[in-house]
Amino acid sequence: MWWGVGAALLANVLYSAGFVLEKRALGALPEVTVRRPARLLRLVLGSPLWIGGSLALAAGFAAQLVVYRTLPIAAAQGLFVSGLVLLVLLSARLLGEETSGRERYALGAILLALLMVVLSLRESGADADTVGRDAPYPLILLVCVPALAAGVWLYSSAERNARHRHRLPTTGVEYGVAVGLLYGVSSLAVKGVSGHLTAGVGASAVALLRSPYPYLLLFTGAFGLVMSQAALQRCRASLIVPVCTTVTCLFTAVLGTLSFGEELPDEPLRLALRVLGTVLAVTVLLAMPKHDTAPRSPATPRS
Repeated sequence: MWWGVGAALLANVLYSAGFVLEKRALGALPEVTVRRPARLLRLVLGSPLWIGGSLALAAGFAAQLVVYRTLPIAAAQGLFVSGLVLLVLLSARLLGEETSGRERYALGAILLALLMVVLSLRESGADADTVGRDAPYPLILLVCVPALAAGVWLYSSAERNARHRHRLPTTGVEYGVAVGLLYGVSSLAVKGVSGHLTAGVGASAVALLRSPYPYLLLFTGAFGLVMSQAALQRCRASLIVPVCTTVTCLFTAVLGTLSFGEELPDEPLRLALRVLGTVLAVTVLLAMPKHDTAPRSPATPRS
C-alpha cells in the first residue's frame, strides 16, 4: 500500500512540474489553436522546454501505473488531487500567477482531503482494500464514449463563447471540465492497462490489443494534447489544471470504482473518511471563479 502512496505523491510532483514547464514554454510561442493542430504540434515540438514538460508528464504516467496496481481507484484519486497544492505553489513561484483568497482556502481543504483519504486506507486484514484488475469491455465503452463526446462538445462550445467580443476573460473552467473528461477516460484506460501487466510480455500485449484500453489512450492522448495546450496557453495554469484534475478524479473515482468492481470500506469510520475526503476535494472545483480578474501572468502570450 505504501508503495502506492509514494508513487501517487511522485506522480503529483511530475505532473505539476510538467504542466508548469509546458505553460512556461507556451508563453514564449505564438498563439496556438485547436483549429490548426498540425501547426500546434510543430510549434510545441520545437520547444525544448515544452519537451521537458511532456517528459515529466510521461514519467508521471508511469508512476500512475504503479498506483493503480496497489491502491483502490477512489483512494488513488484522493491522493492525486493533493498535487493541486504543489501546482498552485509552482505556478505562483515560476509563472507569477497570483491566487485569490478563495483559492488559498481551497488548498487547505485539499490537504485535509488528502489526510482523510490516507487514513481510510488499510493494507491487510479482513477489511483490506480490494484492487480491481479488469472491467467488462461493454461497460467501459458505455462509460467512456459518452464522456469523450461530452468533452469534445463542451470544449467546442467554450471556444465559440471565447470568440465573442466584450466577453470577460475566462478562467478556463469550461476548458478544464472538457479536458478533465478526456483525462478521466484516459485514467480508466491506464487502470485497465495496469490490470493486464500480470502475464508475460507477449501475452500481455495480445490481451491489451484485444481490449479497448490502448485505443482509448490513443484517442485521449491525441485530442487531449491539442485541447489542453491551446487551453493552457490562454488560461492560468493555477486555475485550469485544478479544475481539470478535480473533474478527472471525480469521474475516475465514481465510475472507475463501479466499473472495476472495487468495494468501498465496510467500517463506518473508514467509509466516512473516504467519502468525505472525495467530497471535500470536489469543493476545489466549486470554489473556482468563472471569470478571471487576476492580472495576466508573464508567461501568457500577447496576441
